[in-house]
Amino acid sequence: TAWLLLNGQLPAEEELAAWTAEIGRHAELHENIKKLVEGFRHDAHPMGVFLSVVGALSTLFPDAKRVLDAESRRTQIARLIAQVPAVAACAYRHSVGRPYVAPDPELSYAGNFLSMLYRGIEREYRPDPVLERALDVLFILHADHEQNCSTSAMRGIGSSQADPFAALAGAAAALYGPLHGGANEAVMHMFLEIGDPDIAEQWMHDAIAQKRLVMGFGHRVYKSGDSRVPTMRRCLEDLAAWKDDDTWIRMSDGLQKVMIGEKGIHPNLDFPAGPAYYMMGFDIEMFTPLFVMSRITGWTAHYLEQNADNRLIRPLSAYHGTDQREVLPIGER
Repeated sequence: TAWLLLNGQLPAEEELAAWTAEIGRHAELHENIKKLVEGFRHDAHPMGVFLSVVGALSTLFPDAKRVLDAESRRTQIARLIAQVPAVAACAYRHSVGRPYVAPDPELSYAGNFLSMLYRGIEREYRPDPVLERALDVLFILHADHEQNCSTSAMRGIGSSQADPFAALAGAAAALYGPLHGGANEAVMHMFLEIGDPDIAEQWMHDAIAQKRLVMGFGHRVYKSGDSRVPTMRRCLEDLAAWKDDDTWIRMSDGLQKVMIGEKGIHPNLDFPAGPAYYMMGFDIEMFTPLFVMSRITGWTAHYLEQNADNRLIRPLSAYHGTDQREVLPIGER
């Protein structure tokens, strides 16, 4: 999927093998980055740590400044795709007081991330196939989503010929907000607030009556339902069967039944993604860094496209102020 977004077509077998090997070569974090992460408070939000560290990565790779060199740009993109999981995992493990785990070249991209997150003292870590598959699905469904807030930030910063590390830090900052990437965190907090699937329908009736903002529903692009939701729903069902716990499935069914029935508003991808991440064992504060990991391929593809035929992005604005004002001396104002 990453190759497809970056190159416009699926890779041949030898291209995929070379691409996988290239990502593997760049996966290890520099010691300075590990020390930088250790400098944050243990209770710092992983997303705040993440966007700070990604911005600092360019200081380790001076060639990243050669943004007009196509080969250099591609190298930085490979570095980003390879190192973003390590940065996210390092930030998480620092928050729980556990040491950094080096990447394992024997594992898949998703499996390697799970290893860097959860590996303990065992000699060999092998992720559960259900978790690995679910994470792959989430990565693919979130990989790109046209000109949203964070992607526009990536392109806007990139259009100034900033290096891709700086551009990605800005995109990650845009994704941090609860109206964008943080929405899946808000969805899970909502589910936990409701607590009991048996009261989900009444909770939604009350929320609609009180005109409360309900996260996970509606979309600026999808007016009759998010096309990604059915795939994520099947993944959610697999996780529920794996855990033998249908709590969040039943709750989501009750909530969306009322919202669709009363308002005609359908859920977006954040609605099933929040409980899916939760059932996979991720702390809620890790949801947005996981979103960044998914979106890294789409963002970098947009960066390359922007730089291929670049023009500095400067949105137009319309002035609605007073036409002419007299400037009074300060004592007379």
